[in-house]
Amino acid sequence: MAVLTLHGSEIELFPAVAIDYATQKSVIEGKSDKTVCEYLSDLRMFFRYLIATEKRIDPNSKEFSEIDVRGITAADMERVTTETIYRFLFYVDQQRGNGTAAKMRKLSALRSFFKYLYAKKHLISHDPTADIDGPKKRTTLPKFLNLEESRRLLAAVENDLESKSRVRDYAIITLFLNCGMRVSELVGINLTDIDPELTSLRVTGKGAKQRMIYLNDACRTALRSYLRERMEEDPRKQNTDALFLSSRVQRISVKTVQWMVYRYLNAAGLSNRGLSVHKLRHTAATLMYQTGKVDIRVLKDILGHEQLNTTQIYTHVSDEGMKQAMESNPLSDVKHDED
Repeated sequence: MAVLTLHGSEIELFPAVAIDYATQKSVIEGKSDKTVCEYLSDLRMFFRYLIATEKRIDPNSKEFSEIDVRGITAADMERVTTETIYRFLFYVDQQRGNGTAAKMRKLSALRSFFKYLYAKKHLISHDPTADIDGPKKRTTLPKFLNLEESRRLLAAVENDLESKSRVRDYAIITLFLNCGMRVSELVGINLTDIDPELTSLRVTGKGAKQRMIYLNDACRTALRSYLRERMEEDPRKQNTDALFLSSRVQRISVKTVQWMVYRYLNAAGLSNRGLSVHKLRHTAATLMYQTGKVDIRVLKDILGHEQLNTTQIYTHVSDEGMKQAMESNPLSDVKHDED
């Protein structure tokens, strides 16, 4: 496995049992380095909590953040109880100010780690996380652009005649709004991933899982214009397989795409909505479900979700939909005569 870097620390600073776990997640299960590093970060805090509790180190002191966790073993994990896990979650809630999402992630990391030790490696005799219910996360509806706002965003790009990357940026935002792909998926697209007839393209999603995305007329037109310009503009661009390139003729980065989207959201007068690149994915999903009447199971496959319940957040009914539902009630015209 490639060496993972975690906030400036090499993976070798973790105990052997955690390194083996990280290898399993990365190499065997195909989890991204980002995901593995997040889990390791949470596990390191848990290990430090165990050591600090045993040695009576103040968990809010500088000494806590410098605790060496390399001595942690499977035998130490055998002594962890369900109560230990609850105390740790209480600690990160009360003393570190972790919200529901942060606590859920830490519990997810612990569940995954102890399941690995218990069910896969048989290094411990019990899983202390097995009977723990996660903290309830408040369900919030995803932010998204409505149809008119989406058109305004596209118009902002199209009208930016001074931009040298206008055609590229228009193609990128068109793909976001029509296909609902993740930004990491978009920047990873290669020319060889695209069907010669521009009918579909292949993206690599979470866990290195690939899926096909079918392109509509808007996507084909935008990509055709960009590819034509890409080939004519700079001969060097013909020597790289990456689809979207930066001004330096390198694969465009996630940060560059994010900056570009923020710029055009501002130009379209949409910068005060808390929107982001990921919200364009929400927009595509919402428009497909609400306006296009796409079946939720089909939408799940388009978005690359593993579980249907992840996709079901898009089944929320819009304000306009609720208004129309009220108006369509057959009793809506039964009114008391006004004096």
